[in-house]
This record gives sequence, C-alpha cells and structure tokens, in this order.
Amino acid sequence: MIHADLLAALDAALAGDWDRAHAITQKDERDPLACWIHAVLHKIEGDVCNSRYWYARAGHDYDEYPDAREELAAIRARLAPTLPGMPD
Repeated sequence: MIHADLLAALDAALAGDWDRAHAITQKDERDPLACWIHAVLHKIEGDVCNSRYWYARAGHDYDEYPDAREELAAIRARLAPTLPGMPD
C-alpha cells in the first residue's frame, strides 16, 4: 500500500472519520502498517476480537498502547519519515 494512503487513513481516524479510515486500510490487508491501523480502528470501535486478529497480523500487541489516539499518533510519527518531503 502507498504510505500516503495510510497517512490519509490515519488523518481520517484522528479526525473521527472511522468509515473512511477503515475503507482505506482494507485496500491492502497484507501491509503490516495497514493491518496495524486496522487493528486500532477496531479497538476504537470496541470490537476486541477483530482488533486482536489485526494486531496479530500486524505483529503488534493489543495492549501495547492504552490509548488508541496516542497509538494512531505514534503510527503517524513512524510513517511520516518514509514519505517524500515529510520532515523527520
């Protein structure tokens, strides 16, 4: 998946647009970052079982971050340096 798309998904999630964020992450279910964002979205939704599934696919732990918004911000910070023209 193009990381700019994942950044758009993160921005949508942080803005409260769960549906848009979810639609973007579902485009590539093999990308570990997409899976991680997908996991957090299901955590926000309260779908623990589905969230844990996506965390496992992403190689992360459900309890790694206690706050979903902080986790989305951490993913965004990790992703931003991989994009051309984005500051570190």
